[in-house]
Order: sequence, then structure tokens, then C-alpha cells
Amino acid sequence: MDNRVILQVPMPKSLKERAEIVSADYGFSSLQEVIRIILAKLAKKELTFIVTETEKISHLSTAAQKRYKKAIVDIKKNRDIFKPQNKEEFFRLLRS
Repeated sequence: MDNRVILQVPMPKSLKERAEIVSADYGFSSLQEVIRIILAKLAKKELTFIVTETEKISHLSTAAQKRYKKAIVDIKKNRDIFKPQNKEEFFRLLRS
């Protein structure tokens, strides 16, 4: 018979509730199913983690709003837009 253990992970109730909603949206039957799948992949070293940080901007400063509006106008008028001739030129410019 399989030795079973119970893993308890303290967390805010709101986190658990949000995670349950998202796991259901992804088609999982329960949050426990998600955790079991993640742990099984982790145990087999089949799980890749990518850590990123997203910055949420609630509003733009006045100066940023002006720059953004100017950029939109320039794009619509095809002004001050550089279009590389090929991918080599594009990547060369990225590296410089």
C-alpha cells in the first residue's frame, strides 16, 4: 500500500480562493490536483521555473502621457519609424 502524507501549506485565504478559481479555469478538478501535478513534475526535474517581475502602472505621468500620444501620432503618420532591411540588420542594431 502506498504511504500517503498530508502536506499543509499555510497561506492567505484569498490566495487559496483565487488559485482555486484559476485552476478551475484551466480545467483542473481541484487545487489539490494542481499541487500533485506540480510536485510530481518537480520530483522528476521536469518543472521549469521562470521568475519575472511585472510592474503594474496605475497611471502615466503627464510627461509620459505626452510622449505616448506623440509616439502614437508618429506611428500613424509613419514618421520617425525605422524599418530594418533584413533580420541581420535588425539584430545588429539591437546589439549596438
